[in-house]
Amino acid sequence: MDDLDRYIASRKSRDPKFAKEFEATRPEHEAALAIMKARIEAQMTQEELAERSGMRASNISRLESGRSVPTVRTLAQIAKGLGRRLKIEFV
Repeated sequence: MDDLDRYIASRKSRDPKFAKEFEATRPEHEAALAIMKARIEAQMTQEELAERSGMRASNISRLESGRSVPTVRTLAQIAKGLGRRLKIEFV
């Protein structure tokens, strides 16, 4: 568990309103973290990923920060830029 996970767990335990909102927006958080994690694993900057994905770096930044919610098409563009494929699952 990293620092962010510990912070979120602590905040959720202290603040029921935060916990409810966090759970309601969990898919958006997971998408943002997945993009960031894949980019870092590929040892790319936001600028490099943007260029390879045919996007602007500011778009990648907004997606990773959670200020923007990606479409499936956008996720597929990012996957292609990472040299990966997009896989969507219901678990």
